[in-house]
Amino acid sequence: MHELQRHDNPMRFSELRKAVPDISQKVLTTTLRNLEADGFLIRTVYAEVPPRTEYALTPRAISFLAACHPMIRWAIDNFADIIKDRQMANNDKTVR
Repeated sequence: MHELQRHDNPMRFSELRKAVPDISQKVLTTTLRNLEADGFLIRTVYAEVPPRTEYALTPRAISFLAACHPMIRWAIDNFADIIKDRQMANNDKTVR
Protein backbone atom coordinates (compact mmCIF):
# COMPACT_ATOMS: atom_id res chain seq x y z
CA MET A 1 0.00 0.00 0.00
CA HIS A 2 2.87 2.30 0.75
CA GLU A 3 4.11 2.18 -2.84
CA LEU A 4 0.65 3.00 -4.17
CA GLN A 5 0.47 5.94 -1.80
CA ARG A 6 3.89 7.19 -2.85
CA HIS A 7 2.98 7.15 -6.53
CA ASP A 8 -0.37 8.85 -5.92
CA ASN A 9 -1.92 7.17 -8.97
CA PRO A 10 -2.85 3.62 -10.00
CA MET A 11 -0.04 1.15 -10.60
CA ARG A 12 0.18 -1.94 -12.76
CA PHE A 13 1.19 -5.29 -11.30
CA SER A 14 4.62 -5.13 -12.98
CA GLU A 15 5.26 -1.68 -11.49
CA LEU A 16 4.38 -2.95 -8.02
CA ARG A 17 6.62 -5.96 -8.49
CA LYS A 18 9.57 -3.71 -9.42
CA ALA A 19 8.83 -1.37 -6.50
CA VAL A 20 8.92 -4.29 -4.03
CA PRO A 21 11.77 -6.42 -5.41
CA ASP A 22 12.02 -8.91 -2.53
CA ILE A 23 8.49 -10.26 -3.00
CA SER A 24 7.58 -13.25 -5.13
CA GLN A 25 4.88 -13.01 -7.77
CA LYS A 26 2.70 -15.44 -5.82
CA VAL A 27 2.97 -13.52 -2.54
CA LEU A 28 2.29 -10.19 -4.27
CA THR A 29 -0.76 -11.65 -6.04
CA THR A 30 -2.12 -13.09 -2.79
CA THR A 31 -1.47 -9.85 -0.92
CA LEU A 32 -3.20 -7.75 -3.59
CA ARG A 33 -6.22 -10.09 -3.58
CA ASN A 34 -6.48 -9.91 0.22
CA LEU A 35 -6.19 -6.11 0.23
CA GLU A 36 -8.90 -5.91 -2.42
CA ALA A 37 -11.16 -8.27 -0.43
CA ASP A 38 -10.65 -6.11 2.68
CA GLY A 39 -11.61 -2.94 0.80
CA PHE A 40 -8.15 -1.39 0.70
CA LEU A 41 -7.59 -1.65 -3.06
CA ILE A 42 -9.54 -1.03 -6.22
CA ARG A 43 -8.56 -3.41 -8.99
CA THR A 44 -9.42 -2.20 -12.50
CA VAL A 45 -9.10 -4.54 -15.47
CA TYR A 46 -8.99 -3.00 -18.93
CA ALA A 47 -10.20 -5.14 -21.82
CA GLU A 48 -7.19 -4.56 -24.04
CA VAL A 49 -4.74 -6.81 -25.82
CA PRO A 50 -2.77 -7.61 -23.76
CA PRO A 51 -5.08 -7.07 -20.77
CA ARG A 52 -4.07 -4.31 -18.39
CA THR A 53 -4.80 -4.35 -14.66
CA GLU A 54 -4.25 -1.40 -12.36
CA TYR A 55 -4.42 -1.13 -8.59
CA ALA A 56 -5.34 1.99 -6.62
CA LEU A 57 -5.95 2.78 -2.96
CA THR A 58 -9.46 3.21 -1.62
CA PRO A 59 -10.41 5.98 0.82
CA ARG A 60 -10.30 3.29 3.56
CA ALA A 61 -6.67 2.53 2.73
CA ILE A 62 -5.74 6.20 2.66
CA SER A 63 -7.29 6.80 6.10
CA PHE A 64 -5.59 3.65 7.45
CA LEU A 65 -2.18 4.78 6.22
CA ALA A 66 -2.72 8.23 7.74
CA ALA A 67 -3.41 6.57 11.10
CA CYS A 68 -0.26 4.41 10.76
CA HIS A 69 2.17 7.24 9.99
CA PRO A 70 2.66 8.37 13.62
CA MET A 71 3.41 4.79 14.66
CA ILE A 72 5.86 4.33 11.79
CA ARG A 73 7.56 7.63 12.65
CA TRP A 74 7.88 6.48 16.29
CA ALA A 75 9.41 3.15 15.20
CA ILE A 76 11.94 4.89 12.96
CA ASP A 77 12.85 7.41 15.67
CA ASN A 78 13.34 4.68 18.32
CA PHE A 79 14.78 1.87 16.21
CA ALA A 80 18.45 2.44 17.09
CA ASP A 81 17.75 2.54 20.84
CA ILE A 82 15.59 -0.59 20.65
CA ILE A 83 18.37 -2.50 18.87
CA LYS A 84 20.91 -1.25 21.42
CA ASP A 85 18.67 -2.38 24.31
CA ARG A 86 18.23 -5.82 22.73
CA GLN A 87 21.98 -6.21 22.32
CA MET A 88 22.54 -5.22 25.94
CA ALA A 89 19.89 -7.69 27.10
CA ASN A 90 21.48 -10.47 25.02
CA ASN A 91 24.93 -9.62 26.42
CA ASP A 92 23.54 -9.80 29.98
CA LYS A 93 22.17 -13.29 29.26
CA THR A 94 25.53 -14.56 27.98
CA VAL A 95 27.46 -13.17 30.98
CA ARG A 96 25.37 -15.10 33.51
